[in-house]
Amino acid sequence: MSDFSFAGLNPDLILDAIETVDIQASSGLLALNSYENRVYQFVAEDNKRYVVKFYRPLRWNDQQIQEEHYFALEMMAAGIPVVAPLVINGESLHQHADYRFAIFLSAGGRQFEVDNIEQLESMGGFIGQMHKVAQSKPFERRPEVCTNSYLDTPKQVLLTSSLIPRHLQTAFHNVLDMVIAQTKEKFSRNYRSIRLHGDLHPSNILWRDGPTFVDLDDCRMGPAIQDIWMMLSGDRQQQFIQLETLVNAYNEFHVLDEDELSLIEPLRAMRMIHYMAWLSLRWEDPAFPNAFPWFAEDKYWESQILALKEQHSALQEPPLKL
Repeated sequence: MSDFSFAGLNPDLILDAIETVDIQASSGLLALNSYENRVYQFVAEDNKRYVVKFYRPLRWNDQQIQEEHYFALEMMAAGIPVVAPLVINGESLHQHADYRFAIFLSAGGRQFEVDNIEQLESMGGFIGQMHKVAQSKPFERRPEVCTNSYLDTPKQVLLTSSLIPRHLQTAFHNVLDMVIAQTKEKFSRNYRSIRLHGDLHPSNILWRDGPTFVDLDDCRMGPAIQDIWMMLSGDRQQQFIQLETLVNAYNEFHVLDEDELSLIEPLRAMRMIHYMAWLSLRWEDPAFPNAFPWFAEDKYWESQILALKEQHSALQEPPLKL
């Protein structure tokens, strides 16, 4: 499908797609907070709340999406609190009118609190359990966390982006090149690559008497620390306490190679750069200018120049140690 922007995805088409898997919606559609895909909650005639997720065309192929589903179902079967797609008539991935979609039971809860030590301890244990299962075999279709996809390709996107104000382009690209060079130097490939959630930030964790992991859309191969570092916040001392809490609980189920702690700041830099390029690539989707109007403003790019300078300094500091 040539159109990646969901221009043809209207309410009638969504309801028709849901009916093709023998589910009858009895409520309206509530759009949930998702930009890469389109996600809607609804109540069906059985009085259960469901979520339907439509995958953005041209992003993942069918085999890659199916591998995501198998991973989620494998985690769920192992007792790990992951929201997995429903298998309906033997299939978890469905198609209607050129759009691929999956159906999930709706999961409720509040957002995970990164400054709550008890919640962090629980999270560390569940991530350790997830990785114990995840390391048993590799993904065959999903990509790897690597400098090419998180630095080189985003750099080319940003070089050709018309959204960076002309008078800031030289300063931005100069500091971008510095951070990329430093990140490549620090991002050692000498780690064991395992299957990951890949995007385990607080917004992808629901809390109700414990965590529920959602949205495995970015699952891929990479270092275990990728599923841990995004829960760190605050100053260096606060991050040390959080990291120690997470890793102590994690190690009860799957021992973390502490050499991977040196990857935290490189991974943070890679995420920063990848995020800017992602917004630039998706700008033709009308949902993005509406949701991120500040992305095209001078103030945003000025702040990114400062953030990249700060990250360049962080990359030169000694890594956190337990």
